[in-house]
Amino acid sequence: MSAPATANAPAPMFGEPTPLGLLGLSIGCAALVPIAFGWLPSDPVKIGTMMKTASWFCLLFGAGCQFIAGMMSLANKNTLGGTLLTTFSFNWVFNWYVLDEASHGRGVDSSVVLSVDLTFLLIFIVLTYAFGFFSKLLFFFLVDIDVLYLARIGRHFTDPGTGGFGALSMVIGVATIVLMLLALYISFALLVNPAAGRAVFPASGPMFKATPPPAV
Repeated sequence: MSAPATANAPAPMFGEPTPLGLLGLSIGCAALVPIAFGWLPSDPVKIGTMMKTASWFCLLFGAGCQFIAGMMSLANKNTLGGTLLTTFSFNWVFNWYVLDEASHGRGVDSSVVLSVDLTFLLIFIVLTYAFGFFSKLLFFFLVDIDVLYLARIGRHFTDPGTGGFGALSMVIGVATIVLMLLALYISFALLVNPAAGRAVFPASGPMFKATPPPAV
């Protein structure tokens, strides 16, 4: 998620923080997979335990790792990556809150969640375009998030507040797994390729070509 360096750019304050954020995201996604597919135990007490367990993975890894990575990216003058990671980290704090409430048999207001999801979708659509200038992998990573939010919004209208697991819930589950796998792959490419000195995990060029600045 780093912007390409320029000749006069100062040395970054920290090492590349993106793998930390993406590994945390992948672990948070893994914790949500059973819930996304509705693989819930029949015992209400065990359901509460499942929700509580997932909530802490979302808080510690989904939120914690992305917040740290976002702050490091901003300190490295990487505004695009730092903004995405930091903003998304607070969304994972909300995931923790939702799951924690569910573990006690309580819910959250669906109209507020819908309004926020619509705003997040707009944010991610614009960021999808922006990251397309850096990497095809990051572009499709953001596309997957767009699909996930579209399914969440659609489920609000087709299955409002019932907690059912229909077709859109299946889309959310699959998108969650794809997001986890993409996050792992990008992290491995950023961590292993420099250590190996070769593309063990092949990366990709940009999806879009930036317009060069006008000559002076």
